[in-house]
Amino acid sequence: MSSLHHDLTPDDEAEPATPARPWPYPLWFAHRGAGRHAPENTLAAMRLGASLGWRAFECDVRLSADGLPFLLHDDTLERTTDAAGAALELDWAELSLLDAGGWHGRIFAGEPLPSLDGIAAFILRNGHALNIELKPAPGDEERTGRLVAQAVRRLWGEAVHDEQAVWPLLSSFRPEALAAAREAAPELPRALLVETLWPDCIDIAERLGCSAMVLEQSVITPELIGRLHRDGLRVLAYTVNDPGRAGELIELGIDGLISDEVDRFVPAD
Repeated sequence: MSSLHHDLTPDDEAEPATPARPWPYPLWFAHRGAGRHAPENTLAAMRLGASLGWRAFECDVRLSADGLPFLLHDDTLERTTDAAGAALELDWAELSLLDAGGWHGRIFAGEPLPSLDGIAAFILRNGHALNIELKPAPGDEERTGRLVAQAVRRLWGEAVHDEQAVWPLLSSFRPEALAAAREAAPELPRALLVETLWPDCIDIAERLGCSAMVLEQSVITPELIGRLHRDGLRVLAYTVNDPGRAGELIELGIDGLISDEVDRFVPAD
């Protein structure tokens, strides 16, 4: 396949065909658990989102110094915890003691950083779906992709085998992390995250064996959705908070919407 910039033909403007590849996920994903309405990437956020009817969640997963997957967006701790410095420098025993909720409000004070094991228990017991963004610290891409994929296989494998759950969708801006995840657990679905379209991004997603691309919502056009669907890739959009834009994307045949507005939208599926 060739790069994005020269292969959008008139045929791509036709009604896009939905890819034949199975897609077990709901349309709506709650961004970082509950958008801006609870401390991001915490169990409290996912519980709030679930209480409002959401059953699919997006979260960021990285590694502690001793290789345990946990939820945190930033490379550093100061924005969303009561500590400072690089998260990668601390073992899980230290990270697990931090307050990851007090910054958002007193009602959330004492909310801990969750491990992927803890989030998996919540997701599996409630029948929810999950999009895990692999969020490696610089230089930790391969280790993050490998260890998170291995953890997902361990945590979800039995339930998926018994048809009681679907695999989390692993996404990342870092192709190296996705490649390592594919090597460690090729059965897990993967998606390339793209903020600004760059040459060969579709080719790279295909070479990585991705099921989908997760795109910043403003770059999505009817032609692009048509192209990706023809190539067998599902299309998700982030971060979609405007009802009008959400309606446009649904009309275009979008496969997933990631939103902060968990109190504004009511997921229909």
